[in-house]
Amino acid sequence: MTAPEMETAAADSLGSFVRAKKKPFTHQGEPCKNCGTPLEGWWCYSCGQNADTHHRSILHLIWEAIEGMFHLDGRLANTLPLLFFKPGKLAKDYMEGRVARHVPPFRTFLVALLLFIFAAEHALHNIRHEMELKEEREVAALATPAGRKAKADEMRKEAVENRDSRLRDAGEARDEALKEAGADKAKVAADYDAQVKTARDKYAASVAEADALEKNPNAAAEAKAKIEKRGEDVANQIRGLELQDLDKLDGNSRKIGEANIGGQHFNVVTPDAAQKEVTTHINLGESSNGHGVANWFKEGLAKAFANPEYYMVVMFGWAHRLAVLLLPIIGLSLALVYVNRRQFYIYDHLLVATNLLSFAFLTNAIAMVMPKSLVGPWLAIITFWTPINLFQTLRGGYGSTIVGAVFKTLVVWFMSVFAFALLVTALMLFTLSQM
Repeated sequence: MTAPEMETAAADSLGSFVRAKKKPFTHQGEPCKNCGTPLEGWWCYSCGQNADTHHRSILHLIWEAIEGMFHLDGRLANTLPLLFFKPGKLAKDYMEGRVARHVPPFRTFLVALLLFIFAAEHALHNIRHEMELKEEREVAALATPAGRKAKADEMRKEAVENRDSRLRDAGEARDEALKEAGADKAKVAADYDAQVKTARDKYAASVAEADALEKNPNAAAEAKAKIEKRGEDVANQIRGLELQDLDKLDGNSRKIGEANIGGQHFNVVTPDAAQKEVTTHINLGESSNGHGVANWFKEGLAKAFANPEYYMVVMFGWAHRLAVLLLPIIGLSLALVYVNRRQFYIYDHLLVATNLLSFAFLTNAIAMVMPKSLVGPWLAIITFWTPINLFQTLRGGYGSTIVGAVFKTLVVWFMSVFAFALLVTALMLFTLSQM
């Protein structure tokens, strides 16, 4: 007996302990409840229905649901090692019809997607919980004179760093401008003086704010009140943005990013991608419906900041639907790079796509439930492991040469990453429309 056969036998033996035992067959000759054919065993030889009564306890129903989803038998032991370490062999088995020994690929994909979504929700919940604990500790610290002094000293230190950074940037910009031929030295000097004045004014304002915080006995209560209505405050600031001009948008974004509430810094900056999307929509909308699209985006973004929990609920409610769209996208990209290989059909490419996505979802789900100290190294590993897994799939499943597999891996990889980024952007914008 070979090693794989021994592993399968061991897994089957283990599965026998968790599967329910069959009762003796006592319905000989009774008509099948589905088609009326006289029964000769537990399974009707005419329609295939089980002769059991199908009455189950709640615990039995729960177990059947779990077993039906994961199908805990020897096929799992055959499939998972190949999925992670020999994806080419797994793809070849599916393509050549050796499917009974493996978990059905679409079932693996659905379970992997489900685990990924659960892990993502778990990770976001933990992040939010940690932020709340951090805010509670900061508020508690502001209730004591020592805590207020420590926070004020931190703000002063940050003010010095920001001032020095602005002065350094202003000096570098002045030096670069003076190197240009025909530079207007008077204008360059005036610009430099204006930047220096701005840096010093902001430094003075930050120091004054730190001094006021240190002397304010109600700082903790004010900070707590501001935190509780922070989402609403940010939403109101977003509603006040002027989106007609990108320069104004940048200025307002910086203003929000540097906002100080109750002596605490809150960095809430409109993402660059969102700014570009807004600008694009504005340019397209000016000729048709004015600033309707821009106002829609602004209002949706404001509602998302005001009620982030609802935003996440809606987004996760649609995430699994959009994830399924990755299947045909990756399948078509595989069909494109193997357009000259007529022996492979779209069905084969879709099977390979399910394996690739199952691998990606499972490895990223693991990252989301890992301890924080291990997340960085694990993400670095899967960043390289995922394209290597794709290369192994194309090399072993399709029989490509090394050079051909490398080229096709790059094409499929970049198409998949682009499609994923596009779907995530579409999901975020669609969720805004549902707010």
